[in-house]
Amino acid sequence: MNVHGTGARALPDLTELSRFLCGVAVEAGAVIMDIYRTDFEVRRKADASPVSVADERAEALIVEALAAHTPGIPIVAEELTAAGNAPEICGGPFYLVDPLDGTKEFVARRKEFTVNIGLISDRRPVLGVVHIPVTGETYWSDGRRAWRRRAGGEAESVTCRTPPDGGMIAIASRSHRNAETDDYLAGLPLAGTVSVGSSLKFCRVAEGAADVYPRFAPTCEWDTAAAHAVLAAAGGSVVTTTGEPLIYGKPDFLNPSFVARGLQ
Repeated sequence: MNVHGTGARALPDLTELSRFLCGVAVEAGAVIMDIYRTDFEVRRKADASPVSVADERAEALIVEALAAHTPGIPIVAEELTAAGNAPEICGGPFYLVDPLDGTKEFVARRKEFTVNIGLISDRRPVLGVVHIPVTGETYWSDGRRAWRRRAGGEAESVTCRTPPDGGMIAIASRSHRNAETDDYLAGLPLAGTVSVGSSLKFCRVAEGAADVYPRFAPTCEWDTAAAHAVLAAAGGSVVTTTGEPLIYGKPDFLNPSFVARGLQ
C-alpha cells in the first residue's frame, strides 16, 4: 500500500462537507440503535476485537454516502481494512471511518460508543464528526471551529479550557488503562480522574470538561482521527510521547502512544 505518494486531489468546501458528514453520522447512529435494541450476535475478528452487524451495517451506509458525495476521496474504513480492502491513499486527502468506536461499550449496553468520520489532508485531521447514538449528541469541526449539538438542540461552539488552579482533570480509557497510564498521571497536578469509553475522551477535553487524555495502549487511525479534528479545532493538541504532532497515513494505520491536551 502506497501511503506517501503525491496526490492532487483537492479538498471540498469544509463547512458544507461538515454538514453533510453530520447527517451521515446521525443516519449511521440510527442504524446502530436499531440493532442495539435487539439480541445481536458478537463475533471476534482476527485480532480478537469484537465486531457486530451494527459495525458492518453502519460502515456500509457511511462508505456508500461518502463515495457518492465525494467520489475522488479514498475511504479507509475499519471493517473494510480488517477484511484487506484498504485503498491506496497516495498522499492526498482521505477519510478515516470508525462506524462504531467502543464496541465493548456497545456490547455491554453502555452509552459511550460513537460514530466517527474524519478527513485527513497533509497527514493531519482537518474535519471530523463524532456522533453518540444513545444520547443523540454530535461533536464536529468545520475546518475552523469545534461544535456540539445536543439532541434536539442548537449548535454551540466548544473550546478547551485552561486548567484551573485546583488541578487538572484527566480522562482515561475505561477498557485500556494500564500501568504506563497510571505512571504518567502520577506526574501531573491532578484534581481528579474519570474513565470514559470510545472517542468521547477527546470530546470531553475539547469541551473543557477535562484537560488531558493520555493513551499508552494501541489505537488505529480511525479510532482517533475524527475526535482529534474536533479537539484541534477547539484549541487542543495531540502529540506523541516524543512531543511530535500525531500524524496520519502511517503504515498499517497504527498510532503510537500519545497525549491529547486542552489549553496548557
